[in-house]
Amino acid sequence: MARQNTVFKEAYNRYAAALRTDTALPSEPEIAAQLGVSRSTARAILTRLSDEGIIRWNKRQKIVLREPTDRDLFPSEETDSLHDIIERSFMRRILADDAAPGMQINELELAREIGTGTTSVREFLIRFSRFGLIEKRPNSHWTLKGFTREFALELADVREMFELHSAAEFGRLPKDNQAWIDLAAMREEHLAMLADINQRFKDFSVLDERFHLLIHCASKNRFIADFYDAIAIIFHYHYQWNKTAARERNERAIHEHLDYIAALESGDQAAIGKACRVHLRSARQTLLQSLPQTMSDNA
Repeated sequence: MARQNTVFKEAYNRYAAALRTDTALPSEPEIAAQLGVSRSTARAILTRLSDEGIIRWNKRQKIVLREPTDRDLFPSEETDSLHDIIERSFMRRILADDAAPGMQINELELAREIGTGTTSVREFLIRFSRFGLIEKRPNSHWTLKGFTREFALELADVREMFELHSAAEFGRLPKDNQAWIDLAAMREEHLAMLADINQRFKDFSVLDERFHLLIHCASKNRFIADFYDAIAIIFHYHYQWNKTAARERNERAIHEHLDYIAALESGDQAAIGKACRVHLRSARQTLLQSLPQTMSDNA
């Protein structure tokens, strides 16, 4: 269960929270399909529910005896969403030292490694394949086409076009829009991280993702929002590819974010455009510098 532990905890919390007293539960395969996990994980969920006295499990009959309390659930810090788990496992594979163009990715193997169902893995890979980094092959196989310098530059170009538009739209939002309150809270989070940068610099990638997502949401453009939701995976993980001078890079990025926030709050479109370009230029450089050597060699 070691590799499946996080999947198990997340799925257990989801399933337990929806239980209602005196209801009968379906079969293990049905529960597995409902949660998008393997049958072994579904069985482990039922076992824990039974051990905790939440259900009565007698062969095929499974009856809910009581609704779970907060104490019956795993703490939120011990769980991740299924999407995050699949994403993390997938990125770990394609960023491995021996990963190279032509590497085969098997849906079934990846699902077994994570402890989830193949359907969830397949949906993630299909969605990710839009960027041309992986390609579908017959019999549940995928081929890694290679994360090259050229690919990274193309990705950065598209990101810049979309974010310049989104930042300009953000600056035009009415002052009573909730986004301004969220932006002010985001500024405080940046300042708090900066004040404890030596201990918290590794947390920056998550804050960076949330910050840029907030900006993109202002565009109210479904294509931009969908684009960012997907490519954020790559820009999130590039901070983890190369740990060299990570604290200094992240500290510089925090200062750029704060300048960016100040420009947005000013409403000055010229200042917004300038701050956006300065930060995205740095992000592009960081992305290129962070490419694993094997990927840089494929350029």
